[in-house]
Amino acid sequence: MKIALGNYHARMQRVLDHIDQHLNDELDLETMSYVAAFSKYHFHRQFMATFGLSVHRYVQLARMKRASYQLAYRDAQSVTDIAMDAGYDAPDAFARVFRQRFGQSPSSFRKSPEWEPWLAALGPLDNARSKLMQKTFTTEDVTIRDVAPTPVAIMEHRGDPATLAATIQRFIAWRKTAGLQPKTSPTFNVWRSERRPASPADYSVDLCAGTDQPIDPNDEQIKVGVIPGGRCAVLRVVGNTDNLEPAVLYLYRDWLPASGEEARDFPIYCQRLSFFPEVPENETVAELFLPLK
Repeated sequence: MKIALGNYHARMQRVLDHIDQHLNDELDLETMSYVAAFSKYHFHRQFMATFGLSVHRYVQLARMKRASYQLAYRDAQSVTDIAMDAGYDAPDAFARVFRQRFGQSPSSFRKSPEWEPWLAALGPLDNARSKLMQKTFTTEDVTIRDVAPTPVAIMEHRGDPATLAATIQRFIAWRKTAGLQPKTSPTFNVWRSERRPASPADYSVDLCAGTDQPIDPNDEQIKVGVIPGGRCAVLRVVGNTDNLEPAVLYLYRDWLPASGEEARDFPIYCQRLSFFPEVPENETVAELFLPLK
């Protein structure tokens, strides 16, 4: 029974991966049922029963999520190009659906995104993705690495995680101004609090760009710091890197007690190695670092 269920979930996971890889293409029921190796006559109901939303709505939300990232974080792309990427022949049709989903026009969202309605609108997509994307890690996935110290520029996020996207947007804009592109300047997140502290106001994370350049005085209150060197347990995560909590839990709850190692006095952190929407969501990569004594 368990093996059969695992096989069923793996087939559904193939569909989600296929959607991630082919957001620019026609995603019809026949193709997706073929990818899952399910009968096309039942696939729609099976998808709905598994994920709680229809295939059509899932695909539309996935395209709208990518479009919203392109609008907020990638200002080189025009609204017309983003509309075409999302499968719309005309910007006005795209704008109408975008406004229905997020309560703002694409151009208004680009200038000043309202992140709370955005989070609420994408909730069903995130819930659907999390149903099958709980990865199982083993000790073989963890390596111990000697890490060199990394000087970094830091933008602190302090407060409700619902506003983190706005801090990320400012961080990306500052990096562009400073010439610290991710290809040449590594990207780190250092978690100073739990992912969901008892009070959202206590949420705390540092957004970091690796650089040894002096930082000019700026309006964003960028600080200079160092991610210290030393031994670290490293766990690589591929896909669904929006939520690294399962991987963090594995390191703390399972790997660390069984390893005989002791954690060092520096928070767990991650390096972001590839980014959505430059790559499909199932190809994003992050490495978690648990500092060890």
